Amino acid sequence: MATLGVNIDHIANVRQARKTVEPDPVQFAFLAELGGADSITVHLREDRRHIQDRDIFLLKDTIKTKLNLEMAATEEMLKISKKLLPDYVTIVPEKREEITTEGGLEVKNNQKYLKDYVNSLKSSNIEVSAFIDPVHEQINSAEEIGFDFIELHTGKYSDLKGQEQYVELQKIIESTYYAIDLGLVVNAGHGLNYQNVRNIASINNINELNIGHSIVARSLAVGLEKAVREMKTLISTN
Repeated sequence: MATLGVNIDHIANVRQARKTVEPDPVQFAFLAELGGADSITVHLREDRRHIQDRDIFLLKDTIKTKLNLEMAATEEMLKISKKLLPDYVTIVPEKREEITTEGGLEVKNNQKYLKDYVNSLKSSNIEVSAFIDPVHEQINSAEEIGFDFIELHTGKYSDLKGQEQYVELQKIIESTYYAIDLGLVVNAGHGLNYQNVRNIASINNINELNIGHSIVARSLAVGLEKAVREMKTLISTN
């Protein structure tokens, strides 16, 4: 059964819209854990549009589960992560103009740089994941670089309907087994919601699903603890 990582970036989005102190994502991480979250995910972006440096260090000191730090492979983020020492880091692509992450990390054409970067993180006993598209070439490169995990990008699956979504689902399933055969641990995430998550959660050997926007949106109606609990139930009843 897959575990649930809850991304709380969108709590910080609300705070930063007014440049004030509330809502505090650190407090909401506690509610997510009460609801059954197995880990807390935050993306510290270069432009600090939502999560702030203060947030990640308080989260590290206060959460009871695991901290997954999403970040771009920059020198600034390398220094921060080696000071923070999260449970694991997920390397993601990042563009200033994007609203949210638009696709998987290009690992195939950046192997030398990423290998050195990953080795530096692992030298500080930080496990490292690559957020990539479900493509064999990217999976092969992730394994060659030395990533411990991959997180398969489910955004395309989430955007499609009907037969096209089914085809994309088969690609994710096949990529999961392919990566596991290479010795990688497989996570998945992006765009997953209460309507489409069960097909992904039912894939054998998926380690963790990372979900944020849908849970935070649902929490506006029912509260974060209950929203997390509802998602956890969907994931665990396959």
